[in-house]
Amino acid sequence: EFTATGSSNTDTGKASGSLETKYKIQDCGLAFTQKWNTDNTLGTEVSVEDQLAEGLKVALDTVFVPNTGKKSGKLKTSYKREYVNLGCNIDIDLSGPTIYGWAVLGYEGWLAGYQMAFDTAKSKLSQNNFALGYKAGDFQLHTNVNDGTEFGGSIYQKVNNKVETSVNLAWTAGSNNTRFGIAAKYQLDEKTSIVAKVNNASLIGIGYTHALRPGVKLTLSGLIDGKNFSAGGHKVGLGFELEA
Repeated sequence: EFTATGSSNTDTGKASGSLETKYKIQDCGLAFTQKWNTDNTLGTEVSVEDQLAEGLKVALDTVFVPNTGKKSGKLKTSYKREYVNLGCNIDIDLSGPTIYGWAVLGYEGWLAGYQMAFDTAKSKLSQNNFALGYKAGDFQLHTNVNDGTEFGGSIYQKVNNKVETSVNLAWTAGSNNTRFGIAAKYQLDEKTSIVAKVNNASLIGIGYTHALRPGVKLTLSGLIDGKNFSAGGHKVGLGFELEA
């Protein structure tokens, strides 16, 4: 499998890109992945899945920067079954690795998740996040608490085959920093859709996506600052997606 991506920021003039190749040996459950980007960073991942136990995946991910000689690595493990998803990643750092862990449980439309990060060098939790969600037909509800200070929630509703809507709300404990946004998607036909969103900062986003042919999509987007409309600084985006 080959994946190539690229982007260009007209404000800064910076262009970036990446290339990823993946080779799989299905009978052994092995996968080899190599990554390269325009920052001259090389990444290699070797993974084994469903061999040691059904649903268990073990991977070794390494990163090398030739310009500086910097090396880093991470040992990844995950376990998936019908109602549970568990995982643990460990940084390969002799000065004190950071341990990342997560667990998600699901039953009859309900989902509950927990994510943590433990810094062994400082012997303390650096992340402590909870989430709860519910899905029933065309309706989805999600809430989360991050580090006991960041609270968020969202509601998604598929009104019919052509219209989808969503609302999200977030706030920070001990401050007046509250964020609110609404979004909607309208399917013009089987090949074309329009999306729009607005938040309490008066940022208005509009997107248009059209499937030119199977595996080829064109996307046009824009972001308007409603508070400073005459000052300029609005953004326009163009996306071209190929899939084979």
